[in-house]
Amino acid sequence: MHIDIITLFPEIFPPIFNHSILKRAEQKGIFSVQFHNLRDYSTNNYHSVDDYPYGGEAGMVMQIEPIYNCIEDLKQKRSYDEIIYTSPDGELLDQKLSNSLSLMENICILCGHYKGVDERVRQNLITREISIGNYVLSGGELASMVICDSIVRLIPGVLSDETSALSDSFQDNLVSHPVYSRPQSFNGWEVPKVLLSGNDKLIKQWQEEESLKRTKQRRPNLL
Repeated sequence: MHIDIITLFPEIFPPIFNHSILKRAEQKGIFSVQFHNLRDYSTNNYHSVDDYPYGGEAGMVMQIEPIYNCIEDLKQKRSYDEIIYTSPDGELLDQKLSNSLSLMENICILCGHYKGVDERVRQNLITREISIGNYVLSGGELASMVICDSIVRLIPGVLSDETSALSDSFQDNLVSHPVYSRPQSFNGWEVPKVLLSGNDKLIKQWQEEESLKRTKQRRPNLL
């Protein structure tokens, strides 16, 4: 998979992408990413990419021209399965959507800023809008990082144990069951005996019951 990210602040991405799962995915040749500074596609002397909105509302709007120039330039190099805009009113990111995106070959993500982008960008250049929650961020960079992390870890070969992703929360519309590790006893707090039984059938049954119980308690909307 390859992801192109269009941003006003490409310098903030390396600390995230140069570590952990995203870095290992790159090292394995399974995933690649490039960051593109939108200001490089501005046609004015100041390399600005925003202007006042028509109608007199407060705030600034990302202009269509540099965004169009950037996307058209990138489309000369590869064909995209999706061109995504990170937007507060977009489709809410969930595990089902992450699973779907993880099957794609090429994705482009436009990071929003200011009051947003010129509506003509959304109408004519974007194929999908995604939100990571019902709140507003200063920019779309953090949202794009979340999107990338949620989908790259699902690509076969990225995780050392591929079955790990299959047992994540939300994969089956339930939150994950409780997990325990050594020591068996700590401060009088014990690991459930069923997990020490070695009986795979009983353990699986316990995990399913606990997952359902926790979902009912914490995320009943999933049911």
